[in-house]
This record gives sequence, C-alpha cells and structure tokens, in this order.
Amino acid sequence: MTASPSFLGFPDRLDDGCLPRVVIFAAAHGSTYPGKDSSGYALSAGAIRAASQGDAALVEHWDFDLGGPLFDGKPACCVDAGNIETVMHDNAGNRDRIEARTREVLALSAVPILLGGDCSVTMPFIAGFADHGPVWILQIDAHIDWRDELHGERHGYSSPMRRASEMPHVAGMVQVGLRSVGSARPSDVEAAQRYGSRFVTACDIHAQGVEAALRHIPEGARVVVTLDCDSIDPGIMPGVAARTPGGLTYMQVIDLIAGLGRRADIAGFDLVELYPPADIDGLSAMTAARIIVNAIGAIVRQG
Repeated sequence: MTASPSFLGFPDRLDDGCLPRVVIFAAAHGSTYPGKDSSGYALSAGAIRAASQGDAALVEHWDFDLGGPLFDGKPACCVDAGNIETVMHDNAGNRDRIEARTREVLALSAVPILLGGDCSVTMPFIAGFADHGPVWILQIDAHIDWRDELHGERHGYSSPMRRASEMPHVAGMVQVGLRSVGSARPSDVEAAQRYGSRFVTACDIHAQGVEAALRHIPEGARVVVTLDCDSIDPGIMPGVAARTPGGLTYMQVIDLIAGLGRRADIAGFDLVELYPPADIDGLSAMTAARIIVNAIGAIVRQG
C-alpha cells in the first residue's frame, strides 16, 4: 500500500503510560477469489486518510454531526497504526495477519477500527474477537454475504456473514440496508433466516427510521459493526463496485451509528468495499472519512 498521511493526523502511538481508546489500522487484501484482481481496494485506506486531512486541524472544533468536538472534552485517545502488510492471493496469510492485529488491539482494551479492503477482511476481523465475546454483529450492507463458497473459496467477499454465523463468540446479527439483487440465492436467504439473522431492508429504514434496526440489538450488547460502502446510495457513495439505487443516506448511517453507541457497546468497526477507481471527485472517500469520524465520536461518547 502506498504511504499516506495518518487519519486526521493521529499519531501512531501515545505517550508512555497512555492507552488508546481507538486504534485504526488498514488491510488492503483479505481472501481474493481465484483469477480476480483486488488491487483497486488497496487504494481505499489511503484515499480515506487523504480525505480526512481537511478536518485534521479541526478536531477540537464543534462538530454538528456529533453535537460537540470529536473527543467530547476528553483527552485525544486515537492512534493510526498504519497498514497490515497483505499480499493479494495470500489468503490464509492475510487472514492470520488481520486476526492477529485485531487481537493485539483488543489486548490494549482499545476499540479496533479496520479500513478495508473488500469485505473478505471482515471475517478475520470478527474472528479476532474470539476471546472477547459474546458479540453481536451489525452489518450495514446492500447484500447479506451468506454464500457458503464461491469459485471454490469459502472466505471471499460473498461469505463473511455465513462464516461469522459459525463462530461460537458471535451471539447474533442484524443485517441492515438490504436491497436489490446480489449473489444470494433463495437457499442462502433461508440459511440466514434459520440462523436467526434479523433482516432490515433499506426500504424499512426509509419508512421507519434507524429504530427499525436498533430495536433488534440487545441493550448493553457488545457489537462489532461492519459497514460495506455499497449500503449507501450511489448518489452519495459512487465509489463502489456494485452501484445500486435506493441505498441509505449519510444521515441515516450516522444516526444508526450514534443510536447504536447509546444503546450498546461498539466493540469494533470496519469500513469496507470503498473502490477508489470508481469514485467521483473523491466524494466517496470524503463520505467514508466522515463515517469513521462519527464512529470514533460514538465510541468516545460510550464512556
């Protein structure tokens, strides 16, 4: 991955004796399908970090998305630990490195925020919580990602929620923003429903607001959030591989994150599937950067 400035200019470590509340890190590649090229996703973290630079000098200013400054009057407590060295098609090695880094962050009692990469990075990220469960998953996505395998690969971007459902430390999941058509067949939908996944479509959110999703999260639960950028309407987030009309708005996404922070404990957060080659004038990267800001703000406000 190309070197880039850190997110919001955050340091890569804090002073001795200070533990971070949030640790950001990036992984360009997870489990790439045979014959596929995922190199476009390797640009994602750098694009998000670059887009954040306009706000880097403003972290102590009032943020109307958050209702106050980013750190809410508390000491700055976020670090950007840089990039995990991943290699396209070294699928098992990439999974091991992502899971190991996630475990390292959790050992600090910090909240990991992962910048992908396609959503195959989500599986080792969630696996890293094995000693920190039980956790619920809030997936914000246009698709359910429940294929058992595709092209002979069981850990590719069409399978993260199926694999997560098999992890003993995952207590349940809510899948929100669903719309249009993807790789899921009727049998995949039926498997997700048998598991007990709660489906909340984009139409449900447009009609009922974010409470349509939040009500399925047990109060006080530890929740890992995985946000696929194609959950957001392409008029706002054009930089994705599968543009589909009717997606969530930016305000709905940040209301969902803020509401989750008030209802439960955000234990981890990943943002995946930003595809910079399809972006328009950096609009998607800017939106993704603001979503990460809101995730940090919600985590800080959890106390």
